[in-house]
Amino acid sequence: MTDFKNKVIIITGAAMGLGFATAKVLAERGAKLTLVDYNEESLSTAKNEILSEYPSTEIVSIVADVSNEDAVKNYVDETVKAFGRIDGLYNNAGIEGRQASITEYDVDIFKKVIDINLTGVYYGLRYVLPVMQKQNYGRIVNVASVGGIRGVLNQVPYVASKHAVSGMTKNAALEYGRYGITTNAIAPGAILTPMVAEAFNQINPENPKKAETEYAQINPTKRLGLPEEVAKVVAFLLSDDSSYVSGQTIAIDGGQSNMYGNV
Repeated sequence: MTDFKNKVIIITGAAMGLGFATAKVLAERGAKLTLVDYNEESLSTAKNEILSEYPSTEIVSIVADVSNEDAVKNYVDETVKAFGRIDGLYNNAGIEGRQASITEYDVDIFKKVIDINLTGVYYGLRYVLPVMQKQNYGRIVNVASVGGIRGVLNQVPYVASKHAVSGMTKNAALEYGRYGITTNAIAPGAILTPMVAEAFNQINPENPKKAETEYAQINPTKRLGLPEEVAKVVAFLLSDDSSYVSGQTIAIDGGQSNMYGNV
């Protein structure tokens, strides 16, 4: 198990789901954390839960909308002010939007999905990379999705934004690798998070559990993934063990993205 003692990691979308699961894994391993989320109440709950399990963890919590450039610059500045450096960024905050066909998709929701999922990730890179460049060290993990490596019906802005995140990850790896910075992306499939639960609720409002069960049956593993399974991959990519892995988008989906037809 990789030790993160004295490593400073920023996690966006940290209050729940994949961000929270990763925060707990990193806290267990000794990291200093900046937890960022737009929901102040949920963020406070997440911080308190982590401290109840790992009371020695140093945590800065910051309420921020990642689509706001000034808010992103502030969470970067506050992290440097508190800890003196930034070793890792888990660029995780994102939303799914709504289920609708391309021609029927609400334009305002389309723009919101792009603002958070793509522009928010870009702002994180824009303000964290100079800090890491000065250190000659850094680890960045962006969140794409299986929607960033294939199409997903009725989720056009989500798919567009996540494909763009994968491309931006490649560029960051090419441009900043010489400074000891690795940049990778993960592409989770259907993981049991609140966001995925809401998607099943949209698919079958009367019986979302049925939608979940049906979806799981087309996965080679016949189940959905767990947040802690994703968190362990993220921890590896944020660690020194991944020092020669960069520019990759790694699927965490039980193998489903390799499939053509039914298994």
